[in-house]
Amino acid sequence: MVITLAISQVIWSLDDKVQLQPAELTNEKELEDLLAEHIEILNPDWLLIGRQVRTVAGKYIDLLCMDHDGDLVVVELKKDLTPREVTAQAIDYASCMADLTLEELAEQYLQFSSGQTTLNEAYEKKYGTVLDESSINKNVKMVIVAAKMDDSTERIIRYLREKYEVDINIMFFHVVCCGTKRLISRAWFEEDVEEQRPDPKSIRQWNQEYYVSFGSGERSWVDAQKYGFISAGGGAWYSNTLKLLSPGDRVWVNIPHTGYVGVGIVRSEVQQAKDVRFTVDGQQVGFSSLQTQGDYLYSNDDPVNAEYVVQVDRLKTIPEAQAVREIGFFGNQNSVCRPRDQKWVYTVERLKKIWGIEP
Repeated sequence: MVITLAISQVIWSLDDKVQLQPAELTNEKELEDLLAEHIEILNPDWLLIGRQVRTVAGKYIDLLCMDHDGDLVVVELKKDLTPREVTAQAIDYASCMADLTLEELAEQYLQFSSGQTTLNEAYEKKYGTVLDESSINKNVKMVIVAAKMDDSTERIIRYLREKYEVDINIMFFHVVCCGTKRLISRAWFEEDVEEQRPDPKSIRQWNQEYYVSFGSGERSWVDAQKYGFISAGGGAWYSNTLKLLSPGDRVWVNIPHTGYVGVGIVRSEVQQAKDVRFTVDGQQVGFSSLQTQGDYLYSNDDPVNAEYVVQVDRLKTIPEAQAVREIGFFGNQNSVCRPRDQKWVYTVERLKKIWGIEP
């Protein structure tokens, strides 16, 4: 049994040697106003691109941000106890944002800035580099801001994070009185959020190596290893990032919660599984003619939820049972991404050494 303790924030006065007493926010809008004006309270690496953003479902996202990787961050504010429904609400909002194009985001920011600044200008001003259009909105993060949380919500969020690597977090805030003033502090449910904004001149450059997450479900690594491919599906959020890959790109494949199982060179651009043809014994055959452990044709008539495939020439692959997993290795829930994290540099260099891969 795992026992977790709720986060509790207590602030003391060094001068008076007394505990500062809790205070209240006037309303939820007061917190929203504060965060909108000082988004660095949440994360100094985020660019605020919208407030009260209307979704296709007719709901409104409190704050919408973007980080320097082009990922979106949905921020939902809750002043009082966070009900279980807030988790579902955050996921619903994130799903509404997942398919937004660069053009739609640019239009959203133009409305937010009252036509004064474009998204490209705002991004370059904050990060000191040009916006990489091909990496926009490949991942949507979720943050719930709350004073406290009920046990069931905490349990659900921890389960989503640890079991399925869903990028959802909670920022707890605490308001106290200090004389005639009110002070606010905050603490993260899980400390996986960057606390320091990188210097624009020192933002790590991508090492030209692609990360691939080969998820479980309908697909099998035995099939992928045998026939030379990677795949993702079940929704646009999962399959869209495969479009990042082009012939000649090198990919490093990780099975979540298991480890790295291979590296290869992309042979062809992404295709829906029903359209893919493999060369087997000199013949061109599709999935329906292959003996596979997985089911890749589960949604042929639904392009949105169908399985999508990228064929790969294998440089090195190993069975899932021999997967390489070490402390400090990079991991991400995206099917494909271009990490700029130092962990990614370390992971690639370490795998090169283990597998004898030339630079």
